Amino acid sequence: MTERLQIGEVSARTELSIKTIRHYDDVGLVTPSARSAGGFRLYTADDVERLLTIRRMKPLGFTLDEMRDLLAALDTLADPTATPARRDDATTHLADCHARAQQACADLARHLAYARELTDRLARYR
Repeated sequence: MTERLQIGEVSARTELSIKTIRHYDDVGLVTPSARSAGGFRLYTADDVERLLTIRRMKPLGFTLDEMRDLLAALDTLADPTATPARRDDATTHLADCHARAQQACADLARHLAYARELTDRLARYR
């Protein structure tokens, strides 16, 4: 049987707030795989991985629509019934997202270096 987690457990595993997880459900990025008899959201490991993907994209500046598109491309590649044309489109989209993520990482590394320079400079006055 597949392990199903309640939203609090998912929040702890992903370091996302419960409010944020509910928001991602409301906007259609991550829909819980099931509901308990009491109506509580229940998430699988795949749902958690999807949330982690979103969490990784957010600091790189991806919008909700861009997140949705990337997740759809990942879904296409995981779908054994996807047509070759759809798979090619998904692969191209993921390559574009990868390039963008690499650039965002380079930009963040540069900003981190600036922050370290400032921190070192200000440490002289302590």
